[in-house]
Amino acid sequence: MTFVVGLTGGIGSGKSVAAEEFARLGATVVDTDAIAHELTAAGGLAMPAIEKLLGRDCVLPSGAMDRAKVRARVFSDPAARKALETVLHPLIRERSAERIGGARGPYVIHVVPLLVESKDYRARADRVLVVDASEATQLARVRGRGLGEEEARAIMRSQTSRADRLAAADDVIDNEGTLDALRHRVAELHAKYLAMAADARR
Repeated sequence: MTFVVGLTGGIGSGKSVAAEEFARLGATVVDTDAIAHELTAAGGLAMPAIEKLLGRDCVLPSGAMDRAKVRARVFSDPAARKALETVLHPLIRERSAERIGGARGPYVIHVVPLLVESKDYRARADRVLVVDASEATQLARVRGRGLGEEEARAIMRSQTSRADRLAAADDVIDNEGTLDALRHRVAELHAKYLAMAADARR
């Protein structure tokens, strides 16, 4: 049976960087954000339903979803957000399950931004790992990606609180420091998860 670590954290916390480090060390990474990008790329499985739901103006000339327009729309229109989730979430869950089932690494890092909010994803994880950063650090990192502060705050408000994430954590990466510090912590956890995965297979 595959040992699964659910990795989560708020926007700008550093989930992707941590996941890249786990992958570099040999873990299989299954990232729900990456799957969502595949589904909403040109020719993506979700695109016909998204175009029907949100209209042609939310589709780029390439045929991919216009992420900036859709993000602005769903964070100002809860009904549109719920409808989009109804399209995307079942497809993401299905693909995640397929990739976890086909994993070849010693264990899986399942990256799920809304892990704590989702009973289904939480039930799949043998362990919950939270990448943590202060709100100020999150905002600074998100602004560095070109998002405005209000948009960033809206996304943060849509996610569970930092306190709730930390309360759900089995393990925490404090990502306020340097990249080297993050790599050191990931290496510690990698050794721990290798041992736990080996025990689970016995």
